[in-house]
Amino acid sequence: MRTVYREDHEQFRTQVRRFVEREITPFYAEWEEQGIVPKALWLKAGEEGLLNPMLPEPFGGGGDFGHSAVLLEEFGRANCSGVAFPLHSDIVAPYIYTYGTDDQKQRWLPGMARGEMIGAIAMTEPGTGSDLKAVRTTAVRDGDEYIINGQKTFISNGQNAGLVIVIAKTDPEAGAKGISLLVVEDGTPGFSKGRKLKKIGLRSQDTSELFFDNVRVPAANMLGEPNMGFKYLMQELAQERLVIAVRAVASIEAFLARTIMYTRDRKIFGNSVLSYQNTRFKLAEAKAQCTMLRVFVDDCLSLHFKHELTPERAAMAKLNASEMQSRLLDEFLQLHGGYGYMSEYLVGGAWVDARVGRIYGGSSEVMKEIIARTLEKDLDI
Repeated sequence: MRTVYREDHEQFRTQVRRFVEREITPFYAEWEEQGIVPKALWLKAGEEGLLNPMLPEPFGGGGDFGHSAVLLEEFGRANCSGVAFPLHSDIVAPYIYTYGTDDQKQRWLPGMARGEMIGAIAMTEPGTGSDLKAVRTTAVRDGDEYIINGQKTFISNGQNAGLVIVIAKTDPEAGAKGISLLVVEDGTPGFSKGRKLKKIGLRSQDTSELFFDNVRVPAANMLGEPNMGFKYLMQELAQERLVIAVRAVASIEAFLARTIMYTRDRKIFGNSVLSYQNTRFKLAEAKAQCTMLRVFVDDCLSLHFKHELTPERAAMAKLNASEMQSRLLDEFLQLHGGYGYMSEYLVGGAWVDARVGRIYGGSSEVMKEIIARTLEKDLDI
């Protein structure tokens, strides 16, 4: 029995599961083909209190991160991770809530909670990858405004976005100490959305290039203090990495169950696929590994509820979960045989979707570097 969630979390799970079954699952394949989720779904989610669930009213649903984690698990279970509510609710909105002024919160968060304004965050640039210190987008102060110039890529929710938190250099000579966070609203002159990028997975999640050509925004659109953006990003990245881990372990559990049922019912040479020792051993190993991962991720959740999750522990969760998800879903697909390659069985799509988990939110190599920096910290010598 899991003890990390309260009764109200499990009640929320029932609500989310019903919403997914009614509003997402029947249409998800169509959205995958179109490469975007309709804005109407966001409005429905807002009506049901599924957006910004961890923030207080009127900025969100009045819950905590446990409610966000429940939604992540249900999306992972249903294999609808292309619906980017968690990016909007658990990554973009918390920056505004944590670092924004009262005016900024009132200006943007209620609309985000209702699904009227969809959020994105513009970090990655062509050629920079996970190296936030290397961003080239600039924001130059001009009186009561900042003038933003630059280009971003791989921006999820990029087409649907009503507002974008832009990571820009306000002091280019200061490196990481010269980064700031500025909010740009859709329709601002000079701000344009490029092509919708074609991806091998998460195809319903609209991912775009964004361009900033002398974009003028009020100085009041800056989140927090000038040149403090890198510090803010480092403080919030632990939650972003936990988000990825929570979704990954839920996906593994769901497809382990699906694979057990499939191999039980599928016959080969007169016997069920599950009756063969190779199948049983592979699934037994997957169950053992998944159970161990579940215990660790739940412990990370418990720590995060108490605001005690460290960056290196979040990196461990993200590294282990994303690597294990990618590897085990490949095993599950293999056990489905040729049908695993068919979209109707879902495991193939989940396998492709999982691959990005080892890249976004900081690549596995970056996670290893973060963990490596702590290797000698706890030595008793």
